[in-house]
Amino acid sequence: MKKTSTRLADGRELLYYDSRDDMVRDAVDRRPLDPVATASEIRTDPLLGDSVAIASHRQGRIYHPPADECPLCPSRDGRHSEIPDSDYDVAVFENRFPSLAGDSGRCEVVCFTSDHDASFADLTEEQAGLVLEAWTDRTTELAALDQVKQVFCFENRGKDIGVTLGHPHGQIYGYPFITPRTALMLRSAADFLESSGGRNLFDETVARELADGVRVVLEGEHWVAFVPYAAHWPYEVHLYPKKRVPDLRRLDDAARTEFPQLYLELLRRFDRIFGEGEPPTPYIAAWHQAPFGELEDFQLDRDEFALHLELFTIRRTSGKLKFLAGSESGMNVFVNDVPPETAAERLREVASK
Repeated sequence: MKKTSTRLADGRELLYYDSRDDMVRDAVDRRPLDPVATASEIRTDPLLGDSVAIASHRQGRIYHPPADECPLCPSRDGRHSEIPDSDYDVAVFENRFPSLAGDSGRCEVVCFTSDHDASFADLTEEQAGLVLEAWTDRTTELAALDQVKQVFCFENRGKDIGVTLGHPHGQIYGYPFITPRTALMLRSAADFLESSGGRNLFDETVARELADGVRVVLEGEHWVAFVPYAAHWPYEVHLYPKKRVPDLRRLDDAARTEFPQLYLELLRRFDRIFGEGEPPTPYIAAWHQAPFGELEDFQLDRDEFALHLELFTIRRTSGKLKFLAGSESGMNVFVNDVPPETAAERLREVASK
């Protein structure tokens, strides 16, 4: 992998990740952009104790532009986009309309491919491996920033999820705090470590799913994918490396090599869940990594956390979405219409031939 760093016209950082070591990236952003002047504010809810980002400038972000005006496509035929070059493998840049900025963290956009009409599932294993390297590199770089306590790499796919740009892309958030979901995992892991006499909760969870087998969707030599026992979403899969590591930086070469094969197969199965003729399945794919630094508040070493990816869709059946209504939105108590065992069976049925 070759990484090239440059700057956009308004001062934001842009990085190219190329599979070829001899690739030269010297294109200049010629748009007449004003310097970046965005800011966000983090406020804490006194009752719940969680953090909310206030970012009013996001009201002006680009919303479903036509394909020939996509800001994530390469700059071609006299049209200038966020990517100055005429082609690219993987590109990462600071978000023009960030939820987190300055002392409040950092937000980046990850463009998986220059092909506007593709999806992550359409990538080759080599291309998917390059995206993994980009995620890993950004985790490393953002971990070095004083204001960043946790890095979250994720992809939103589909209008039903709320995506405003159709080009295949994801995002990376560098949070200035430990997110509530991660805090819950850390507390559960710490409690289990103490009550079980030193056993790891993540290891026990993976071992239980492997032993049971009924919810396992895919298994390789170094990764396993399963529908969790208490899945929140109609179709939800968790992908774990079999060798526990706290973040992307600690994956070994064998796990990195196998990841694209299993992940691409999972995504392709998601697109086949609801049968032929259905539009692409909307989904969220979310990497969970250990926060940085010591975790004294949780009485847990960060190496006790297990890196994993959670993939889920809000579509519960053909033409119907799972809405977060009263119980989910009001009380954060999920009601799932699809038994996890049924979801796993369906995901096994739609395996690639």
